[in-house]
Amino acid sequence: MSGLEGKHVLITGAAGGIGMPVTRLLRELGATVTGIDRAPCPNCDASIVTDLSDEGALAVLAEQVAADCPDILVNIAGIMRFGLHENQPIEALSLCYRVNLLVPAVLARAVAMPMRTRGSGQIVNIGSVLGAIPYPWFAAYSSSKAGLAALSQGLRRELMGSGVTVTHINPRAARTAFNNGEVNRFLTLTGMKADAPEWVARRIVAAIVRQRETVTIGALEPIYAALNAISPRLIDTGLAAQIRKARVEFG
Repeated sequence: MSGLEGKHVLITGAAGGIGMPVTRLLRELGATVTGIDRAPCPNCDASIVTDLSDEGALAVLAEQVAADCPDILVNIAGIMRFGLHENQPIEALSLCYRVNLLVPAVLARAVAMPMRTRGSGQIVNIGSVLGAIPYPWFAAYSSSKAGLAALSQGLRRELMGSGVTVTHINPRAARTAFNNGEVNRFLTLTGMKADAPEWVARRIVAAIVRQRETVTIGALEPIYAALNAISPRLIDTGLAAQIRKARVEFG
């Protein structure tokens, strides 16, 4: 028994490079999955096609989710911004923070009271290692994911003792279309590892099944994240060589 038999799971970004294998694995464990994305989700039992960047569409979705509250909400949908922060268009920054932080906050708000009233449920937020170890050229993305970590921790404390679990997962980079050519060049130049989507998905699903609170994927990443929290100057020193290389390539 996986603990997911008969559970209704709602996933944003279900048609994406990580969302698709996560959806498939959850269904293999007996869950019924409804995907939310801009296109139909082929691995899902049902799809909600919507634009999470649209204010009205998000409000409608939140009402729908609150009225038909899932057993598990999984926030995977995200937006990547790469490049010098000073060069980022305001509308691009707005979209990054909206999809990466506001959308999960709105959907968590929609399910929190129904789950608490029911006495059961799980809210799963997919963050990023870059939220725990903020990287240059990823300032907006890193800060939006750091905000998601704080949202998850705050919700966990609000819902403590209610029967509702909050799970926050930080993957490393994955080999998906989420990364554009510049991001892939940055990963190669700095020697950062990009994981296979299936490998990442299995660890996400394992964290959901075990109802883990916080998971940082990788062998050394949890150590680096802890060091960054305690002594960011140590991480500055460790990143100095990577930053010098990247500055030549990306400004």
